[in-house]
Amino acid sequence: MNLHALLTKRNEEKGPLRVGLIGAGKFGSMYLAQAKETRGIHLAAIADLAPARAVEALRRTGWRDGQGAAASLPDALAKGTTFLTDDAISMIASPGLDVIIDATGSPSAGIAHVLACCRQGKHIIMVNVEADALAGPLLARRAREAGIIYSLAYGDQPALICELVDWARACGFTVVAAGKGTKYLPVYHQSTPDTVWSHYGFTEEQLARGDFNAKMFNSFLDGTKSAIEMAAVANATGLVPPQCGLRFPPCGADDLPRILKPRAAGGLLDDVGQVEVVSSLERDGRPVYRDLRWGVYVTFTTENSYSARCFREYGVITDESGRYSALYRPAHLIGLELGISVASAALRGEPTGAARDFTGDVVATAKRDLFPGDTLDGEGGFTVYGTLLPARKSIADRCFPIGLAHQVEIKRPIVAGKTITWNDVAYNEKDETVKFRLEMEAAFKKEWSIENDRK
Repeated sequence: MNLHALLTKRNEEKGPLRVGLIGAGKFGSMYLAQAKETRGIHLAAIADLAPARAVEALRRTGWRDGQGAAASLPDALAKGTTFLTDDAISMIASPGLDVIIDATGSPSAGIAHVLACCRQGKHIIMVNVEADALAGPLLARRAREAGIIYSLAYGDQPALICELVDWARACGFTVVAAGKGTKYLPVYHQSTPDTVWSHYGFTEEQLARGDFNAKMFNSFLDGTKSAIEMAAVANATGLVPPQCGLRFPPCGADDLPRILKPRAAGGLLDDVGQVEVVSSLERDGRPVYRDLRWGVYVTFTTENSYSARCFREYGVITDESGRYSALYRPAHLIGLELGISVASAALRGEPTGAARDFTGDVVATAKRDLFPGDTLDGEGGFTVYGTLLPARKSIADRCFPIGLAHQVEIKRPIVAGKTITWNDVAYNEKDETVKFRLEMEAAFKKEWSIENDRK
């Protein structure tokens, strides 16, 4: 990839890339652990609503005492130290930074940060896949218009999946499916922050010494995070979601080309070119053999008999026909790998995945019966989980996006398992995040209408 060579060259000729991080939680901390080891990177600023959390993150990840004691950003840039602040927008507006990383997980904050980067001409790495799933297609378009790079975060599964899809297509293969693994059982859709740790099996000791957030971990377990991440992949690659949501089939690494292919070819997909998440658990709770709980995959096919013969000759796992195969990565290192995106955006002018169209959408689905006056509590909470749908279907049905389903009141009864619509909630039309999402819906509805008229 030559990124290390490019970082070295940049460091020698112009000094290190100057990076600003927003959010010093788990993902941000993992990046901190490696940023200090990477020649050619100067983490010049950290913005967190609780600056003390950034101080603790620096300490926990091995930074020297006093690293976060710079009096100002210019002071940090001059001395090679780090400035801490609680004002992300002001940090973005300050001169001297090359790349901003949003690791907040807040859709509304993410949208505001991207638009600020567009105004200030700074590249942005969106660890905040929640914002990307809610409004990524329009955010990425605004970034392109502003001449900046908007990028998914390498190390997180969506960017790694996009890389595998790009690899397969650049090799001339037809991508059949792509996605990730996770721990899934149907009952997990009803999981809440009160029950999440029993499903993960963490001990009290582990929870006490770690930086674990119950709602965040629950969003992984109840299927919301999988839906959000697959929406990001669908929008970046053009692969389509299943019509009725992710199926989470139990599937190990060796069975990928046999299961993740179209029904017409003996698999379970609706058609060629889908996203799907595979479960590391059989439906009875038994572990899947050679599971991909932490991994990512792509299945692909060839019509070329010679290529299919080469699959066999070089020990590639295939289905019975010998024409469907798979490539997978068994693990991902999350924030430890984020430097790949930083270097790629700043030195190559290339994202490690970015929305190109509005293909997938994540809608709010009731975890339990909801009644007028109930308040939705967002991703990983007690009231709703996210379901991935084709964007055209979700917009046509006026489905309410999971990214807005926080502190919103229900207007009429909703039975458990039902998708919530805009008509079911009392949303604030003047809220900037709501307005941006509705602007995106209107823009793509217009484009889809023009496209249909041409057909």
